[in-house]
Amino acid sequence: MSYPLPNYRFQVALGPSDPYRPQSVPAGPKVVLVGAFSDVTGLSGELEVLAHPEGGQNAFVHQLPVRHTWGRLTLKRGVVLDRLLWDWFDKGLTGSLGARRDGSVTLLGPAGEPSITWEFRAALAVKWTGPDLTAREATVAIEALEVVHQGIRQVPAGAV
Repeated sequence: MSYPLPNYRFQVALGPSDPYRPQSVPAGPKVVLVGAFSDVTGLSGELEVLAHPEGGQNAFVHQLPVRHTWGRLTLKRGVVLDRLLWDWFDKGLTGSLGARRDGSVTLLGPAGEPSITWEFRAALAVKWTGPDLTAREATVAIEALEVVHQGIRQVPAGAV
């Protein structure tokens, strides 16, 4: 395997049901997409810290951990005729209960084998952006979906 890994070969998968949906709530639109995106951004996390100066300690300021924050994932793809992404976003507009999805982003190696997977949980589609339309250019119409989630974990190859 060559290092560093190239970033242009990846797959995205979104789970088919809400992990927190009670049995009494009907399932939302089935969303299972793999490899349908041209760009994925926002794979990030940060630990918020609170600076706490201690009296008499002038050499440093204590940094106390407070909470994790996670970046918004942005999924971009060419506009297609299916409504799966729109239906997922719309489900969140009309009531977020039943609209959350677990998912993953998998980076593929040169031969197409999974190298690293980032799993995210309880994602909710919070912003949809339609294509910029212009008659002067013959380019692919791109739509984007922003997703918030409750955490990412990295899984090495073969552990999924």
